[in-house]
Amino acid sequence: MPEFIHLKIKRQNNPNEAPYWEEFKVPYKPNMNVVSVLMEIRKNPVNAQGKKTAPVTWDCSCLEEVCGACTMIINGNVRQACSALIDKLPQPITLQPLSKFPVVRDLKVDRNVLFEHLKKVKAWVNIDGTFDLGPGPRVPEKERRWMYEISRCMTCGCCYEACPNFNAKSSFIGPAPLAQVLRFNHHPTGAMDKEERLNLIMGDGGITDCGNAQNCIEACPKRIPLTTAIAKLNRETIVHSIRRWFAS
Repeated sequence: MPEFIHLKIKRQNNPNEAPYWEEFKVPYKPNMNVVSVLMEIRKNPVNAQGKKTAPVTWDCSCLEEVCGACTMIINGNVRQACSALIDKLPQPITLQPLSKFPVVRDLKVDRNVLFEHLKKVKAWVNIDGTFDLGPGPRVPEKERRWMYEISRCMTCGCCYEACPNFNAKSSFIGPAPLAQVLRFNHHPTGAMDKEERLNLIMGDGGITDCGNAQNCIEACPKRIPLTTAIAKLNRETIVHSIRRWFAS
């Protein structure tokens, strides 16, 4: 067993300052994850040279790989800090913020663009009023199963980080919102807005901006069938465009 856990953390004091690396050595304890090590640094913010420093900033919430808040790049791979076990990571452990989102500070990034893209494609079911609508429509089991798979998305940003077509200069809405379009277009109530969603993803930054690199499905911690969803959407947008052409 190692005496210390050796970390190299890419830090940044604010969005306008240059990033820098700082090393830490934290006393080893069994069964630690990356979040627990960062909490130890927060309790005693002293770097590997023994100098007092500012506590490392990062995001976390559920600690169960459900919320996606603690997503970062760990040893070169994008993943969640809560499920990254120290005993399974080679040292020194390098921690970096996601590179496709603006850095707020240290390992904390602003994922707002992801949520804006979800709003753009209307990734919800429109229900007017707050009154009781009674039981919802029944969904065939086969449909329910794959819709549930897509619903497991935790908006962590892993697919964005892995996607070569998404960056600060790109208008591509990303794999996760596209998958949600398919999910809500096949929901019995959400289907009311199907044509509007399809029109939205047929425009700038939509489905044609996907280069089919298929990195997203490899990076997704929930193994959501993103490439299958995008392939289905490709077919649906083609059918929709032909129908629209004949109707014009």
